[in-house]
Amino acid sequence: MRHISLRWLAASSAAILTAGLAGWAAAATRPRYGGTLRVEVRSPGDSADPPQIGFGMADLNGSFAIVQWDAGRQAVYEASETAVGGRPYLDRVEVELARPLRDQAADLELGKADVVELGPNELRRPAAGRKVWPSAPVRVVALVFGPRVEDARVREALSLAVDRGAIHRVLLQQQGEISGALLPQWLTGYAFLFPATADMARARALLSGMPAAARSLTLSADDVSLRPMAERIALNARDAGLAVTVGSGAADARLTEIRIVSTDPAHSLAALAAALDAPPPARAASPEALYAAEKAMLEGFRVVPLFQLPEVYGVSPKVKGGPGVSPLGEWRFENLWLEGGRP
Repeated sequence: MRHISLRWLAASSAAILTAGLAGWAAAATRPRYGGTLRVEVRSPGDSADPPQIGFGMADLNGSFAIVQWDAGRQAVYEASETAVGGRPYLDRVEVELARPLRDQAADLELGKADVVELGPNELRRPAAGRKVWPSAPVRVVALVFGPRVEDARVREALSLAVDRGAIHRVLLQQQGEISGALLPQWLTGYAFLFPATADMARARALLSGMPAAARSLTLSADDVSLRPMAERIALNARDAGLAVTVGSGAADARLTEIRIVSTDPAHSLAALAAALDAPPPARAASPEALYAAEKAMLEGFRVVPLFQLPEVYGVSPKVKGGPGVSPLGEWRFENLWLEGGRP
């Protein structure tokens, strides 16, 4: 009988095991057809008619067709057999609307969702195996003053009182960028020219001698996720001599969030103006003209940009392919697939 060494047997077994694992890994990551991608977002999507180009910035049409629209609750898409780039791997995409960020994070950890939005609080608690898909900074967070705040000195004083640096470090967990511009730096290259630093001494000087009534105003947040930031702004304002009360509904000023909708800066500036109910900016055929148009929009401190934030999505480990988010924050789900069950 031929002698077989234990060393040869061990090496052969290891080779077989390695080959088996490699084969399983390849099978686990190979694109496959089928499955439903479960997505959750905080936007209510409460329009009566379904969106024409997918939900929000989700460019799903062409690859997926919307088959169900339950305003404020759910949008369902099915793979298109005639998609230009070929049929998507996924069968369906189900989008649950109006889901609070905290609930989204819990659903992702419990396996009830595959793709969810992540806020700063969720980012500071990383989950095992979770992937993160960020966009470029495309969400403009700004203060917008209503007509009752007539004195430009009050508006300027509040803009100077906001400690953007502290809010960025603590509340935003250094997510995104501090900015005094409407258009982000990556889009124009000149956003750094707009001032974004606090100047408490200047703020107090502007308010000096004003009666208490003129230094009092109300502030609301358009989204519950912005409420902690609004409360921090109210504290900053008190140090400058302003009495700011944070509430809900109609207010003298509001903290809002607007989206960058295009990589064309002139088009994006016009869209921001429309979203803010501001006069359309002057046509800009050059970077210098674009800068002048944006500067004119910000004169008078009716609108005070504070931050440029990215869209950040948490993704289940079983979602393969991607990233499924473009730099502009658009969904790109056509090349995603779901890992099947282990053999």
